[in-house]
Order: sequence, then structure tokens, then C-alpha cells
Amino acid sequence: MAKIVVVFHSGYGHTQRLAAQIASGADAELLAIDAEGNLPEGGWERLAAADAIVMGSPTYMGTVSWQFKKFADASSKAWFTQQWKDKVFAGFTNSATMNGDKLSTLHYLFTLAMQHSGIWVGTGMMPSNTKAAGRNDLNYVGSFSGAMAQTPSDASVDEIPPGDLETFRQFGKRVAEATARIRG
Repeated sequence: MAKIVVVFHSGYGHTQRLAAQIASGADAELLAIDAEGNLPEGGWERLAAADAIVMGSPTYMGTVSWQFKKFADASSKAWFTQQWKDKVFAGFTNSATMNGDKLSTLHYLFTLAMQHSGIWVGTGMMPSNTKAAGRNDLNYVGSFSGAMAQTPSDASVDEIPPGDLETFRQFGKRVAEATARIRG
């Protein structure tokens, strides 16, 4: 079975809940970046041993949080030796508005994965974009590049729409299936 790690920063708990959904679908382990932008003890070793790395950050001011950026900059040690070359990568984000410039965050994560010579996996999901579609449908936010969720700024972690939660779980499943095919 493929070893998948979901590495993420969560400012208010929403991104953490979404990361847990991905981990549930992918049978993956969670690796949280702390409030100071650091990984826990053994975190770098867990990433080195992974077949796939799913990266996540809330979208703040049109990109990843500074804590995630600190992690990304520190990953240059793995980049220098191409330690993560040919690993499977995927990404996810959340913001308070429907657009919220989340695609900028996913582009950042994609670029980081490509710099590490990784293989990117998108959602593989059609959007829910008919008149009959509702907020709780699968991939209602309509992302192909990675998983996106929208949670109002005054909503609690428990108020993330069920459709977004299921989108993230299905995304995790897709990452696991793609990793099994690619990494064999």
C-alpha cells in the first residue's frame, strides 16, 4: 500500500478538518505545520519516506499562509538533493469567499511540486454546475487543479458544507488510487 502524507497548515481549524477528510479517503497520515511554521519531530523523515505528498494551506491574501511558505522554503534541502523526485503530489485550500483567489494558492502548491520534480494529481471530478446543483453537491466550487472549499469567515469548523467535506474525501481516494498506479 502506498504511503501518503498530508502536510498542511491550518490557522483556524478549517484546513485541518479538510486535511482529515483527504486522509480519510487516502488512508493517509496527517502532518501539521505548527503556528510557527515548523514540522513536528520526525516530520521531514516522514515526507522523505512518503510515496505521495498532499499539501494544503488556507488561502490568505491570495496565496498560502506564511507558515506554509516557511515550510516550503525549508523544503529546499530536499529540493537540492531531489529527494522528492517522482513522488506524487496534490494540493488543497480553503477560503472564506467562493473565489477568494484560491487558484493562486493551488498554483503555488503546483509550482512547489514541480520544483521538486513531482507528479501532480488533480481532482478528476466534474463540477456541479447545473441549475439543479446545490451547495452540498460534490465539487460545487468547481476545481480541477486541486481540492477547494469555501467556508464563510464567521462559520465554525463544524459548518464546512457536507459537499466540500465529501469532495475532499473523494479527492483523497483519487490521490491514493493514482499513487498506487504511478508508484506501483
